[in-house]
Amino acid sequence: MSPVVKRKRERYVLSTKYWLLILTLFCVATMVISFATDIFSKPLNSIGGYVVVPFQKGLSNVGSYILNRTENFKNMQSVLEENEELKAQVEELTKENIALGQDRYELTKLRELYELDEEYEEYTKIGARIIARDTGNFYSNFVIDKGSNDGIRINCNVIAGNGLVGRVVDVGPNFSKVTAIISDNVNTSAMVLASGDNMIVSGDLEQMMSRNVIAFGQLYDEEDKVKIGDKIVTSNISNNYLPGLLVGYVDTISTDSNNLTKSGSLIPAVDFRHLEEVLVIMELKENGE
Repeated sequence: MSPVVKRKRERYVLSTKYWLLILTLFCVATMVISFATDIFSKPLNSIGGYVVVPFQKGLSNVGSYILNRTENFKNMQSVLEENEELKAQVEELTKENIALGQDRYELTKLRELYELDEEYEEYTKIGARIIARDTGNFYSNFVIDKGSNDGIRINCNVIAGNGLVGRVVDVGPNFSKVTAIISDNVNTSAMVLASGDNMIVSGDLEQMMSRNVIAFGQLYDEEDKVKIGDKIVTSNISNNYLPGLLVGYVDTISTDSNNLTKSGSLIPAVDFRHLEEVLVIMELKENGE
């Protein structure tokens, strides 16, 4: 059995030349495959460039578009939220501005009343607010929120702005009615401050509405001293008004047909369109009714 075994072992043993041949063939095959791969890779790459690249580019563009839209939506939401906040701030600032404007307006009115109070400091006065008035654009007849409980009496003089408004004609416990000097058929004894010449100031709502003036007459001015712009004040002989209260300023003047007296118009010292607060003088004219 020994020779047989030896013969079988010799059949499966490869000599060195066979191994060299196998390695040579393997190298050649590798070179062929590598060469073939280079030949086919270029067409495949070219096909990929025409098919895959545009597809990838399209996906990239879609992704970018979605991303941009998402960012724009977020930005829009942010802008809308900021806009709402700004609107709220504007509304708040508008309210504050209105309140400040109202405070400034009231402060101006109060300052005017204070200055008027200082101008007529010899009289005791009480402040009052207008709570009602007749229909129309002018405060010719109105109601104030002070009455007999506050010491107000009939014929108490009422002032505002720069001068005389009118007088109290009716009094209740907590209200008073005032008739202004601009009312029709209301006559006020007055005088020219510069010359001391007397006149009668007559209320005239028609002239107030058309020219913002009231009439005066029965002025004796023989020496032609009275000029446009002269101050007119209540006279000492007035039955209902304390002396020296500013009534207005001469606007026009002309000689009457009798050649003895003069008449004309004057601009009231008070803005009778925009009255809100007044001062009531507590003292009465000594010979007042």
